Amino acid sequence: MVEKTKLQVPERVGSQHEADFSGPPAADYGPLARDRIPVRSMTEADLPRLVAIDRAITGRDRSRYLERKLNEVLHESDVGISLVAEADGRQVGFVMARVSLGEFGSTEPAAEMDTIGIHPDYRSQGIGRALLSQLFVNLTTLQVEKVMTEVDWSDTELIAFLAHCGFRPSARLAFDCRLSQASSNQT
Repeated sequence: MVEKTKLQVPERVGSQHEADFSGPPAADYGPLARDRIPVRSMTEADLPRLVAIDRAITGRDRSRYLERKLNEVLHESDVGISLVAEADGRQVGFVMARVSLGEFGSTEPAAEMDTIGIHPDYRSQGIGRALLSQLFVNLTTLQVEKVMTEVDWSDTELIAFLAHCGFRPSARLAFDCRLSQASSNQT
């Protein structure tokens, strides 16, 4: 015979009979980065600021690349998951990602993170963690099982950041071949 457990109901307080959860949070449950830093869905109007952030990071004008990626993530992806972080009344970081139902022959739901950028003046303030934290929450809601990205092997700062956020090297190897070298290797 199965014993039934009585449900414990919090003590009622006040005239509205609501549970009182207004006390300070426990020490092990502090505010998350995404709770402290406003993160919202990306829009087409964000493009000029995304270009400015990217230029501050790379020192190059990659506006055509970002315009193409913005079009992909906003209009060619089935689900809009790209995000912008704000501080001091302006956009200071972004992540461009899209959902696919399989990549490289896999069948599990996956997201591809194409680009992440944090303005250099706002690094080490939790902006990147806020963006990825909100992205992961959104993707979990969509029942996405993993996030994939590619990183330049020499970008040790980005690799360390991604590792801190839970990314690990993939079991797959990516290869490339310079066409000028391919023809000389075949002779």
